[in-house]
Amino acid sequence: MRVSLAVFGVFHHFELAHQLRQRGHLQKIYSTFPWFRLRREGLPHEYVETFPWYHTGALALARHGLYPSRWTETLDWWHGLAFDAWLTRCIPDTDALIAISGAGLAAGKLVQSRGGKYICDRGSSHARAQGELLEEEFLRWKLPLQTHDARDTQREEEQYAMADCITVPSQFVARSFVRQGVPAEKLHVIPYGVRLDRFAQQGRPAANTFQVLFAGQICLRKGVPDLLEAFARLRHPRKRLWMAGAVQPEMRSLLPRLPQEQVEFLGVLSSEELARRCSASHVLALPSLEEGLALVQAQAMACGSPVIATTHTGAEDLFTDGKEGFLVPIRDPHALTNRMQLLADDPQLQQRMSAAALERVRSLGGWRDYGDRWVQLLTELCAR
Repeated sequence: MRVSLAVFGVFHHFELAHQLRQRGHLQKIYSTFPWFRLRREGLPHEYVETFPWYHTGALALARHGLYPSRWTETLDWWHGLAFDAWLTRCIPDTDALIAISGAGLAAGKLVQSRGGKYICDRGSSHARAQGELLEEEFLRWKLPLQTHDARDTQREEEQYAMADCITVPSQFVARSFVRQGVPAEKLHVIPYGVRLDRFAQQGRPAANTFQVLFAGQICLRKGVPDLLEAFARLRHPRKRLWMAGAVQPEMRSLLPRLPQEQVEFLGVLSSEELARRCSASHVLALPSLEEGLALVQAQAMACGSPVIATTHTGAEDLFTDGKEGFLVPIRDPHALTNRMQLLADDPQLQQRMSAAALERVRSLGGWRDYGDRWVQLLTELCAR
């Protein structure tokens, strides 16, 4: 079975590529990152093709604050078209193409015309549902709405319709598709794994403190304002909140209006530093409004940190509420404060949840189980 992959950047697709290669199924993976960035992913060069002309320049401009946010949606749409057109020129005969949503409309049609299968892999909720949630959040915080190119959503929905199947990482994402009219039988839930060789417990949190960790983009989508308000209400004499991640443009005007006492912004962390911070934290808090299955949840659990996450993070596919962590509704700072306070007031509860998180994440099998489930799906699809 010959399988090709297409992805903007890296995401989880290089982990899948490794799993397919180990089983003798990987044909090629196509990415918009340059090779000098992709070599750290560990795949031999002969398996990797790159189309870096837009993505590299956009990232460099954004790093220096020169990328105009008002153009982002339109430029990203054109980038998707260009990457897809390049992919149709490059891709050989293949039994299956797995393309991240937004990347494989023309290429998927070509593969299907040759008798192959096209799988649309969506890491977040349905594009229309995602847009509605974000629009509500910008209005909630009285921030200027980000421009959205409607052609992008239309193109995504065309891919959902023509794909032989749609893969998603969590039940939350699957439900968002069903609510938008996509048949449930077309959806396949395959939760992500975790690199247990990179994330492992390195000691324990300091006694007589209460350390909370957030890791991810510091933005509205991640529920950061709710977390800052919830943390301000938490009662503990030696509490601290670590915020790991890059501050996104929409937050720069909002952050000064939010409480930040005993909050430390760390910037983007390496995997090694993130593992150290997870191990030193009493809990990871992830109040996101929307994401498919946040990888940092399993990473934190692998380091012995319980997780407090919203029901929109894919957490229900990862742990049991009240055992390895807590599930809370979106946009509910009071619920966040309550769950943090339970752990802060009861060190034995925190230790029980820490032990349960370690046991749970080890039972997931890292990325190998993820690869096994993908091969099973691909074998069934290609046999039809």
